[in-house]
Amino acid sequence: MKGSWCVLLALLALLSGQPAYAHKASDSYLNLEVRGQQVEGRWDIALRDLEMAVGLDGNGDGELTWDEVRGRHAAIAAYALARLKLNSDGSACPLQVTQQLVDSHTDGAYTVLMLRGSCSAAVTRLDIDYSLLADIDPQHKGLLALRHGSTTSTAIFSPEQPHQKLQLADPSAGRQFLDYLKHGVWHIWIGFDHILFLLSLLLPAVLVWRDKAWHGRDSLRGGAIEVVRIVTAFTLAHSITLTLASLGIVTLPSRLVESAIAASVIVAALNNVWPIVHRGRAWFAFGFGLLHGFGFASVLAGLGLPQDALLLSLVGFNVGVELGQLAIVAAFLPVAYLLRNGLFYRRAIMVGGSSVIALLAGVWLAERVFDLSLLA
Repeated sequence: MKGSWCVLLALLALLSGQPAYAHKASDSYLNLEVRGQQVEGRWDIALRDLEMAVGLDGNGDGELTWDEVRGRHAAIAAYALARLKLNSDGSACPLQVTQQLVDSHTDGAYTVLMLRGSCSAAVTRLDIDYSLLADIDPQHKGLLALRHGSTTSTAIFSPEQPHQKLQLADPSAGRQFLDYLKHGVWHIWIGFDHILFLLSLLLPAVLVWRDKAWHGRDSLRGGAIEVVRIVTAFTLAHSITLTLASLGIVTLPSRLVESAIAASVIVAALNNVWPIVHRGRAWFAFGFGLLHGFGFASVLAGLGLPQDALLLSLVGFNVGVELGQLAIVAAFLPVAYLLRNGLFYRRAIMVGGSSVIALLAGVWLAERVFDLSLLA
């Protein structure tokens, strides 16, 4: 039993201690397009990551200005190009940066490197070596979308997987589905606000509110049914808005969406401390799940959807999100059920853990509403 509560406490501590970014820890977005021998692309790298790598804040005041970033353009380009190598049929395809811009993502400002390169012959397979931030951040991921004609291939680079070979022949439907499925799993696992919202709804699943107090459920079956209701409602809701937003049918300002998602985490967590909605949490999950779907869509927009397999890729991403959720539920539910009758679960985990989640989400909300940077 002691080992069980240690596992659950460690899970909550790990999640609540992560960086306060909307959907990702440290990612860069690399978009490449191949036309014959030519390679063109765009590489979005977070300024916060470049600050660690090459130093951007010249006066050390904690605020980056355009002049400070522009003054480090040469250093940024040299650092990035040294960590991205393209080869075709054994010959290098040297890249150059043609322009540097700044763009705003949901988790902050990014520098945008416009890339151009040339290979010695028409490209049929591209070998890519990616080592950005490998010596600084072991959790960093590089998200690649490689376009050739009407097809798009994707890949995820990491310090553990810095080298990949991509064929430019039309990828099979199964390959595209699996590529986006992997992206879906990855993004739910690093989408800390989504995970904490889900955990806030799951924490009471093994309890019942009776006589103005939480009590452990009599059977695992009751808790499992409650979990199924919550996860199904959340899945259905965010699948609807993810699809509508990805297809461009409905769009909302990202700042509004991210702020509302942070607020949903606060409400869900505080409801565990002062229960107002202790029945019908599935409807609660559905309502706020609609907002979270727009958040997932912003991530998918960064990856891009291949127009030749748009629906298949969208389904793959959504299935990946659900598999990532199920893995979290599978780890959480048995441990929570074992601990449900103890004061440790009902007070330290349920009340204490929910309070920590609400506090962290409050910081997220302040950051997103007022465009601040409170947590590094």
